[in-house]
Amino acid sequence: MLLVLCGVVALVAAIPLVFVIAYTVSIGWDQAWRLLVRPRVGELLLNTTELMVGCMAASAVVGTAAAWLVERTDLPGRRIWHVLLAAPLAIPAFVTSFGWVSVSGAVEGLGGALLIVTLAYYPLVYLPVSAALRGLDPALEETARSLGLGPWRTLTRVVIPQLRPAVLGGSLLVGLHLLAEFGALQMLRFSTFTTAIYDQYRSAYDGSSANMLASVLVVFCAVLLTAEHRLRGHRRYARVGSGTARVAQPVRLGLLAAPATVAVLGVVVLALGVPLGSLVYWLVVGASTAFPLETLALTAGTTIGLAMLAALVTTACALPVAWLSVRHRGRVSVLAERSTYVGNALPGIVIALALVTVSIRFVPPAYQTTGLLLAAYTIMFLPRAMVSVRAAIAQVPPVLDDVAHSLGARGMATLRRVILPLIAPGIGTGAALVFLAVVTELTATLLLSPTGTHTLATQFWSSVRDVDYGAAAPYAALMVLISAPATYLLTITSRRSA
Repeated sequence: MLLVLCGVVALVAAIPLVFVIAYTVSIGWDQAWRLLVRPRVGELLLNTTELMVGCMAASAVVGTAAAWLVERTDLPGRRIWHVLLAAPLAIPAFVTSFGWVSVSGAVEGLGGALLIVTLAYYPLVYLPVSAALRGLDPALEETARSLGLGPWRTLTRVVIPQLRPAVLGGSLLVGLHLLAEFGALQMLRFSTFTTAIYDQYRSAYDGSSANMLASVLVVFCAVLLTAEHRLRGHRRYARVGSGTARVAQPVRLGLLAAPATVAVLGVVVLALGVPLGSLVYWLVVGASTAFPLETLALTAGTTIGLAMLAALVTTACALPVAWLSVRHRGRVSVLAERSTYVGNALPGIVIALALVTVSIRFVPPAYQTTGLLLAAYTIMFLPRAMVSVRAAIAQVPPVLDDVAHSLGARGMATLRRVILPLIAPGIGTGAALVFLAVVTELTATLLLSPTGTHTLATQFWSSVRDVDYGAAAPYAALMVLISAPATYLLTITSRRSA
């Protein structure tokens, strides 16, 4: 039964990949090669690689350093900083870009793009690393110090290796999101494969060229997944007990307290202060600012409903695949797990067109329905749920299943009474991440939403496209307000998961 469920999830997640491959084969290898070997493709390859590698590295450094300062030092106001450092997740990347672009034209090109996407995505590393640090047994570090290791060697040889799954999982999410990011980069006028694909489809109507560009993104995704899998290794991080029931002694910063506080404040100001300040400015003084209450309420309700449904469906799909990949390691489980990540590397427009093609040819009644839109959300955001749920299951020792069985609990009873309570924080984190993603999703929603259905993101983009920054501001503000509770839930969950 588990294999059947995982097989269904893997097949649905693979629909966009099959679509790209089938289209490539249909046009012939000679034509495909000519479309790939062009100077424009080389430019896009360089831009995408530089941005992806730079943002993954920067997010890993910023997220890990911030998590260590908040969780393992005596930094003043650590609880407040924890919430503020996670808060950028409540602001969509294209809203962050909107905030910077609308007040300054200097944030363009690689430097501007790298700054914006790092500020938008570093919380994807910060939150899992923060949770891992809180759950790390202080006895490990105390043992290392008793064996003669100093603070620095203890950090590099004991603490950082324990953080490997969290850092790599968060960085993988950052990389996959960057491969599919459209709105933020389009406003920054920084060309990547995703923006080029959108231009080909919507401007030039060149399906052949766009699909070949999408095939390059599939290769990028495969490289990312392979690298993350090899770097993660096969170590086990679960333990039977929860370690000592106490908090690790915080490292005293001393004279470094002031510079550390300034650094954390700088990150918060850049990631939160600029975009929120820009929104407030356009809401107050924008010449085109308007507050159509009926439209705002309708789009907000539609956005929340779609996000809640997508979070429920996507998390439910992630559970069997994550369980198989952790508890039944092998080639089949690895293939099933890896297949769930492919859709996140493809732009929403490619996933949408793949589902449109499949629905028209095989399931015509599904075309332009909410179900098809939910399927797109599930394919796109399954990795968000997978990373969180998989990490939670990995920390549950299999011996607990045996103990429950020896006490008479079987099957669903063990799942309900033992497993689910232990992995609940991971499930909550995954669902919240999916909710946040759907609230701010743009390209797939533009193509797949049923006639007359509008979300906050599509209404915002319609105004921005017409350079009506004031008209766009209310929709952006509502997206932030709706995302804020889910972001706060993530901060709570990351602490409880310890």
